[in-house]
This record gives sequence, C-alpha cells and structure tokens, in this order.
Amino acid sequence: MEQSARAAQSSIDFNRARIKALLWQALRFMYRRDKDALLSFNEVKALLKPKRQVYLGMQAVPLTHIVGSEGRCRDFNRHFFPRSEFLRSRWERVDQARLEDIPLPPVALYEIGGVYFVRDGNHRVSVARSQGIEMIDAEVVSLSSEIAVSPSMTASDLRRAVIRHEKRRFYEESSFGALTGDYGLDFSAPGRYEMIYRHILTHKYYINQRLPQEIPFSDGLFSWYGEVYTPSIEVIRAELLTSAFPGSTESDLYLRLADHWDLLKRRTGGARCSLPAAARDFAYPAAAASSSAPRKAPVFNQKPDPSGDVR
Repeated sequence: MEQSARAAQSSIDFNRARIKALLWQALRFMYRRDKDALLSFNEVKALLKPKRQVYLGMQAVPLTHIVGSEGRCRDFNRHFFPRSEFLRSRWERVDQARLEDIPLPPVALYEIGGVYFVRDGNHRVSVARSQGIEMIDAEVVSLSSEIAVSPSMTASDLRRAVIRHEKRRFYEESSFGALTGDYGLDFSAPGRYEMIYRHILTHKYYINQRLPQEIPFSDGLFSWYGEVYTPSIEVIRAELLTSAFPGSTESDLYLRLADHWDLLKRRTGGARCSLPAAARDFAYPAAAASSSAPRKAPVFNQKPDPSGDVR
C-alpha cells in the first residue's frame, strides 16, 4: 500500500472511530450518561486506596479490560473512540504505523481490581479498539485492591461497591449490628463509616473523662447509639429532613446535622442550642429554595441540652 493510500485509509479509520464515538454520545442521553465515560485512574485510586504496588512486567492484556486513563479521560469515550477532532493527527500516525506493520512500543498500564488504566499509549489503545483487536502488549504496574472491579462498572457503580465494602468492614470490625440490632446504617458516599467511627471514639473519650477506668469500645458504641445517634435520627424524622435533602440517607443527615449543630455553637460562643432548633436551622436553605416563608431563628439557651452534644 502506497503512502498516500495509507494516509487516506487512516483518515477513513479515524472518521469511522469518531462516528462511533458520536453514536455512543447520543445513546448516553437515552440511558445512563456515565456509561459512556472513561474512568479516571486518579479518582479510582482515591476511592480504592491501594496500599502497595507491584511491577508485573510485560503482559498481553484484553483491550476490553482497559476501562480508564491516567490523564486523557476527556479525550476518549469508554470504548476508547476519539471524542475530539484535535486527536486526528496523532491518531492517524499511529494507525498508519499499524498499516505499515511498523512495531510500536508496548503501552503502559496500571492494573487495579482486575481492570486497567492507561499510563502511556492512549492513541495506540484507541486505534487497536477501533480495529477490533482483542489483546495488546503492555507493561503493567499492579496496585492492590480489596474490591474487585468489573469492566462494565461506571464511576457510580464503583462508588456503590466501595460503600458496600466499607459497610461490611465497619460492621465486622465494630460489631455494630450485634450491639445495636441496627443493620440500616447506610450512606450515599464513601468514607463516612470512618467518620462514624471517629464520632464513637470522641463520645467514648468524653465518657472516660468522668470515669476512673476506661470503658471498652463496645460500651462507647452502645452509649453513642442510644444517647446521640438515635435521638438525632428521631429529630431528623420529626423535622422531615429527608424530604428537604432528597438523595441523602438518614445516616448522611446525622453527620451533616452534627456538623451544623457544632457550627451553631461555635458561632454563638458556646451558647447551647436545642437539637430540633439546629435541625430547623440546618434545613432552612433547602426550604428557602421552594418557599418564600420568613426564616425562623434557632432557639438558643444557656442551659445544658438534655439530649447531649453530638459527638
């Protein structure tokens, strides 16, 4: 094949790849929009929090298991079809090398949870995917993960998998369900079970200040659940906060209400505010968005709050 013919063919190949990208872009508006998005390696790494990495060397990797990129997530879709015209020049050069049987260096990949992310070689992966090639030679660095990742997972799917993993680990390590009988401590975002753990430890610390001997963690957890968490959930339900903040679980709102209550007390120089008043003040911005009713000021007092601090 002559040079001009190869150039023309690579241009045709790029146009076909762009058309496929546009078709997928159109389909995403009919279905889940994140199904077409390439995963960000840095975001996935922040979610999965790998503790170590190992160099695995050269491997043949299935192209369908390459689901993301370290730095080019916006340039390609989930199938590595090019999303922009400015990619044409480099993409066509890689495709022409393929047509001329010129050996290209292996791509560099990260592996985590069973899927792969491109460190170097996004255009080579894109050309290979567009031509229906099944495997690609890659230099692989593997990062540890306790969570298995499916090639079909979206960013939303992965966040839900992380939340399920965190819940399972929290319940196993703390015996939360066995101690409280409550298996419905659910969150809508990762990292919040660790926040609950810190709340329990803080509550336990304040109890220990009044006692000659330190209480075990299980006693602190049981006390926090009965004296802090349960009263907060009762107020959240009474004030209809889940309606004011759609998409948030009651446990999400407990953490947000705790932060808001603490903020109110700091603003007033230590003056105490009842938990229901704090909840109403917390809900006001959401209510104001759909109502022009005047704001009711929270009720402060200097007496100790019988429900106790949220800690």
